[in-house]
Amino acid sequence: MKKLGLLFKEISGNRIKEKLESANTVFVVKYSGLSGPELNMLRQSLSDFKVNLFVVRNTIARRILKSSQWEGLAAFLNGPCGFIFVNDDPVSASKVLYTFSKEHEKLQLEGGFLRERLLEKKDIEALAKLPSKEMLRAQVVIGLKSPITGIVMVLHRTLNKFVICLDQIKKKKETGS
Repeated sequence: MKKLGLLFKEISGNRIKEKLESANTVFVVKYSGLSGPELNMLRQSLSDFKVNLFVVRNTIARRILKSSQWEGLAAFLNGPCGFIFVNDDPVSASKVLYTFSKEHEKLQLEGGFLRERLLEKKDIEALAKLPSKEMLRAQVVIGLKSPITGIVMVLHRTLNKFVICLDQIKKKKETGS
C-alpha cells in the first residue's frame, strides 16, 4: 500500500498532465498573501469562462513540466504558484486575471504559454487589453457591411435622381403642351 503523500503526489501529477493535454493556454500566477475568500473569488470569476485555477507543489509541477512541451513554464515556478488552464478563450481569462491583479495586488501574473508561445507578464497584459471575441466579430461584420451599405446608398441616390429627372420631364411636357 502506498503512503498518503506519494498517492497525493501521483494524483496531483496525473491531474496536471490531463489539464495540460486538454488546455491550449496556461497561465502561472503567484497567489501568496491572498486570503481564502479572495482566492475563491478568483476561482469563481474564472469559472464563468470555464477556466480552472489549480494549485500544486512546485516540485511536482517541475517534474511534470520537464517531460512536456510546456517545459518553459518551470522558470515561473518560484514560491506558491497556481496554474490557470484555459481551453477556449485566452483573452477573456487574461482580462479576468489582469483586472483581479489590479484590484488585489498580492496576485502576481508570472507568465504562461499560449499554444506554443511562451508569454511574459507584459504579454499577458497586452492580451488582456485586446477586444473580446464578440467585439472582434462585430468589427468584422461592420467592416463587411460598410461597402455593401455604400453601394446601396449610391444606387438609391442614382434611382432618386432618375425619378426626379423623369418627374421634371413630365412637368415640362405638361406645361409645354
